[in-house]
Amino acid sequence: MPKLAEPRFYVDTDILGLAHALCIVRNDVTYPGFKGGDKKNGRLRVPCPVTLTDTDDEVWIHETAKHGWLIITRDTKIQERTAEINAVRESGARMVALVGQDAKTSWDQLEICIRRWVRFEKLLEQPGPFIYAVGATSFRKVSLIPKAQRTTGKKP
Repeated sequence: MPKLAEPRFYVDTDILGLAHALCIVRNDVTYPGFKGGDKKNGRLRVPCPVTLTDTDDEVWIHETAKHGWLIITRDTKIQERTAEINAVRESGARMVALVGQDAKTSWDQLEICIRRWVRFEKLLEQPGPFIYAVGATSFRKVSLIPKAQRTTGKKP
């Protein structure tokens, strides 16, 4: 029986081009709808439990957190996404959001990931919940208190 590849990184549906590129060179990356079955570096890849229809943040974020995966997504307005921030906080998820004008295309996203991959690996050692906004020249932690709640003073 072949050894199984263990996913450690989950690439969100909003950047499937990046997901496909990463899966060509890495066996520890998965994405929604990934069917698995192919071998990479002698390891059998397992299907992703998140389907393309699991679009609600609460569904896919909780599922990825349950597996301990680091989420890679593209969201320039992550600080304003109350549902997504709440889902990360409640599930203990770990997320990296590619942000900025320099993360628009799949090529740009791949370049950022290649430059930052060592830091992404180190984030796997940290417990969640957290969100980092990452660009070509930035790597900053995002508050897990949604922007709307920070301005009103309400606690989550």
